[in-house]
Amino acid sequence: MTTDHAADGDATTGERTDRPDSWVAASRGYAWLLLIAGAFALAAATQLTLDKIKILENPNYSPSCNINPIISCGSVMRTWQASAFGFPNSLIGLGAFAVVVTIGVVALTGARLPRWFWLGLQAGTLFGLGMICWLIGQTLYSIGAVCPYCMVVWVTTILLCWYTTVHNLRTGVIPSSDRARARLASAAGWYWLVPVACYLVIALLVLNRFWYYWSTLL
Repeated sequence: MTTDHAADGDATTGERTDRPDSWVAASRGYAWLLLIAGAFALAAATQLTLDKIKILENPNYSPSCNINPIISCGSVMRTWQASAFGFPNSLIGLGAFAVVVTIGVVALTGARLPRWFWLGLQAGTLFGLGMICWLIGQTLYSIGAVCPYCMVVWVTTILLCWYTTVHNLRTGVIPSSDRARARLASAAGWYWLVPVACYLVIALLVLNRFWYYWSTLL
């Protein structure tokens, strides 16, 4: 996946990459994020798929993550939302996160990938983010239970979408003004605030939605 074309940008230096045929490398930190976050999400999707198969084989099967009435994978898996496209959502995760892990491995070699490739990853992570936002709403306000493995996917998808966006903006894969890129570069030590803020919002939503149950544990 390397080329003789000179790269117009680099994920480490944050140089601009505006040419449509440009090839871009990822920083090692971002490459490791793709690999590790993708691996965690892939493991969660695998477990969800295995549990779904067992439920189909035996409707009375109780997954190990059925901890209490609120934290219950089984309750979520038996809903139509768990198969939004007519098949288990976890199958999408198996394919998508396997690709993310592969990209992470390739990126760690220092390989430069074409601009369209990074834009494709951007589109995929944005789709994933939209999907989990919908699922969070359904989980909290329709299903009335949360799935620990699903929450692993929520956490990793937010990370992947945010840092893919940062990578694409820094390298010019997504065109932006010099001022915007300068501001992004100056905030390099604070990128983590965005996903952490998202996690806090989700935690507060879960706490508020199920407070009637949590309060009984105090």
